[in-house]
Amino acid sequence: MAKPLPTPLRVIAGGATDEGAESLYQSAGKIYPREIKGRFTRMRTAAVFVLLGIFYLFPWINFDGRQMVLFDLPARKFYVLGLVFWPQDFFYLTALLIIAALSLFFFTALAGRLWCGYACPQTVWTEVFLWIERWVEGNRNQQIKLDEGPWTARKWRLKASKQFLWITFALWTGFTFIGFFTPIRELGGRLLAFELGGWEWFWFLFYSLATYGNAGFLREQVCKYMCPYARFQSAMFDRDTLIVSYDTARGEPRGARKRSVKAVAERRALDVAAEAAVGQPPATSMGDCIDCKACVQVCPTGIDIRNGLQYECIGCAACIDACDEVMDKMGYPRGLVLYSTEHAMQGKPVRVVRKRTVFYALLLTGIVSALMYSLATRVPLIVDVIRDRGALYRETAEGTIENGYQLKVLNKTESARRYRVEVLAPASLQLIGVSEIEVPAGAIHNQPLTLSAPAGAIHGMVPVELRVQAVDDPSVVRLEHSRFFAPGS
Repeated sequence: MAKPLPTPLRVIAGGATDEGAESLYQSAGKIYPREIKGRFTRMRTAAVFVLLGIFYLFPWINFDGRQMVLFDLPARKFYVLGLVFWPQDFFYLTALLIIAALSLFFFTALAGRLWCGYACPQTVWTEVFLWIERWVEGNRNQQIKLDEGPWTARKWRLKASKQFLWITFALWTGFTFIGFFTPIRELGGRLLAFELGGWEWFWFLFYSLATYGNAGFLREQVCKYMCPYARFQSAMFDRDTLIVSYDTARGEPRGARKRSVKAVAERRALDVAAEAAVGQPPATSMGDCIDCKACVQVCPTGIDIRNGLQYECIGCAACIDACDEVMDKMGYPRGLVLYSTEHAMQGKPVRVVRKRTVFYALLLTGIVSALMYSLATRVPLIVDVIRDRGALYRETAEGTIENGYQLKVLNKTESARRYRVEVLAPASLQLIGVSEIEVPAGAIHNQPLTLSAPAGAIHGMVPVELRVQAVDDPSVVRLEHSRFFAPGS
């Protein structure tokens, strides 16, 4: 008789199995970050308003009669702050991505996860969703009490109100996102009439759902388990990187006490005297940490900074504000939790200027300077000369030598323009046929060209230089080079 298969273990609440074994998976409980006030909180709030202001307002601002920021994919035009970019300007996007990456490396080497704590979209939108949650359900203790209580009419009303505001804000976010790719004023009317295209509906709902899910429910899970930056940040840290730190020497041993207990300097002076009299320090000697866990309660990822630097720490400095507030109430000096470096905490000198920061700064400065120069000297014209490959050259009945070319002219302006085509060198070459062409706004014009040389004037292969210049604006000019072939000598 075959031996029956063992019954699989069943995971039950609390992370244990029905066989008493510990499960490898335990669902994380909801984190209720406590609201706190302080200088770093004010900086983070200001960053939220600035960044969301840019996101939500830029599509509604017009510049020169056009939406200031618009990525018109069907027309292959990208309008940014009055400038028009084309697919041929893709290298500008490449430069921006390189600058963004180098900026991230530079500021991380200097001051840790500044991006995560103050500017990351996940942090910014989560902060707004937390504000809405506190506005509807109350502070941290009220939220915990509400979630643990029974489902009463009041609880249903508060939860429904919160979800309504979350969904409304998420939908507005999705609508704004689409407004960067479709003129937002037209988009609003089409949305109300349910006349959006398939892709517009997809991105509208996708971005709305992503905002609602990430900022409303996943929150710290995105930072802890989904974001790759949290995993490789340690490669950019060194002992001189500014990070959120806990002063262990000052804070330990921690313990609760009354507010009347003297500050650590006075306590330790008494400890020295007691040790001299008794021969050992008092057992009641304590550091400045009163073990109030305020730093844990305000942390958006739920970590205890007193356990040292952890990859879950996003560097938001909420724990600094919370600890400073407690120190003020206790009459102790601030800075038990602070921005510091590993070397500083060890009493060693701090080096802000070091090899990696200098390298990042120089490289970043060079690329930014090159990009700004390129934008300042940018010519809204692209010219390409392609020589006909079907024939090396042609001999006419008059004895002249002719070469055929295809001239491609891209007008990167928003109005039609006429361009003059001239041969600069060699002087013996003549342009046969059209010398001026008109190109519509944002269009590419293909123009056949023929260059002719008198018999015997040119032998073999010689370089050719052509100039294409706007008739109404001499500063808009391009020089292109090709080759002219003639019989050898």
